[in-house]
Amino acid sequence: MTEDHDTKAFDGLRALFVNTSLKKDGSQSHTRLLMGVSAEIMEKNGVRVDHVHMLDHAVPPGVYPDMTEHGWDRDDWPELWAKVKAANILVVGTPLWLGEESSVCRVLIERLYGMSGMLNDKGQSVYYGKVGGCVVTGNEDGIKHAAMTIHYALGHLGYTIPPQADCGWIGEAGPGPSYGDEVDGKPAGFDNEFTQRNTTIMTWNLMHLAKLLADAGGYSNEGNDREAWKAGCRFDYANPDYRA
Repeated sequence: MTEDHDTKAFDGLRALFVNTSLKKDGSQSHTRLLMGVSAEIMEKNGVRVDHVHMLDHAVPPGVYPDMTEHGWDRDDWPELWAKVKAANILVVGTPLWLGEESSVCRVLIERLYGMSGMLNDKGQSVYYGKVGGCVVTGNEDGIKHAAMTIHYALGHLGYTIPPQADCGWIGEAGPGPSYGDEVDGKPAGFDNEFTQRNTTIMTWNLMHLAKLLADAGGYSNEGNDREAWKAGCRFDYANPDYRA
C-alpha cells in the first residue's frame, strides 16, 4: 500500500463475516480470529463490517425463508437475512472436519439458497452485484476443497467470486495447535506468510470487485432478467422447427 493511499476509498461498502464454527462460544473460535485479519483491513479502508456467529442464533436447516412455517418453533434467519441482503461482500468462515466445511456452514448455504427465488429491481437474482469469499481453518488438508464447494454455491446463487477469494491456515496433520494457539510463546499461524499474504489479497480483491460492481450499479439485465429472458435469446426455443 502506498503512503498516499485513500483509506476511505471503499466508503459506502458493507461486508458481512459469517462464522460457521462449531464452537458455541464465538470468542473461542480460531476461524473468527483469522476472519478478523480480513475484517480489520476492510474497516481501515472505510468498509462497514458486521460479524455473525451462526451458533449465537437459532437457525434450523432448510431451504425456505422462514422455517417456522415448516414445523420449527424458532427461526432467527429472517433477522440474519437483513444483514446478508444489506452487504456488498459476504465472507464465509468455516473450520475443517474430515476434510469438509462444517455442518453449520452447510446450513448457511441451505438458507442462502432458500432466498434465491428473490429478485432485485432488475429481475435478477437478489445476489447479483454482491461478491463472496471464504476463510478456512483447521488441522487437516481441505482448504481448497472447502473453498471450491463454498465458492460454487455462492456463484450459483448469483454472487460474483473475485480472483484468489479464499484464504486459510492448517497446522500439521493430526492433533495440534489451531490458528492463534500459543506455541513456544507465539500464536500459531500469525507468522505464516502464505496465510497472511492470501488473506490480504483476498480482502483487497473482494473490496475492489465490490466497488466496481457498486459503482456500475450491478450487472446489466440484458438476457438475465428472469421475467424477460426470452427477449435476449437468439433463438425461439418454443418453435418446434428450432434446430440447435
